[in-house]
Amino acid sequence: MAAYVICVRDGQVLLARSPAPRGGFEWVLPGGGMEHGEDPYDTVVREVEEETGYLVEPTGLLGVDSSRHRFPGRFGRTVDHHGVRLVYEVRITGGDLRHEADGSTDMAAWHALADVTGLTRVSMVDKGLSLWRERPAAGRIPAAGR
Repeated sequence: MAAYVICVRDGQVLLARSPAPRGGFEWVLPGGGMEHGEDPYDTVVREVEEETGYLVEPTGLLGVDSSRHRFPGRFGRTVDHHGVRLVYEVRITGGDLRHEADGSTDMAAWHALADVTGLTRVSMVDKGLSLWRERPAAGRIPAAGR
């Protein structure tokens, strides 16, 4: 379980930069994994402050993204991973933009919405922005083939 945010202000979206698995960097939504027993609302408040320096208030649950991947594990076993990601819309209530020190990201920045397609980014950025733009009543963007 993880919880992420979409924070749009003045035509810009707040993103964090994370090392990519195969080198380089990629832009991600601020947020991350829930601690055991932690409420997802509290997860996004904590994660956004850690990664960006901003204090935020979730203003709405935009939706849920679910994924399932199988990959080789140890001893010839296949790992069957199911990820569930909640996406909240937030507004900034305080703090100042800063970069995370010794964390999972190394930079936070605002990006013009029109420029996001030119960024090296994880697919969750596009999924989150789709939820923000479309605001589906069911809280889900249908995947191809579903």
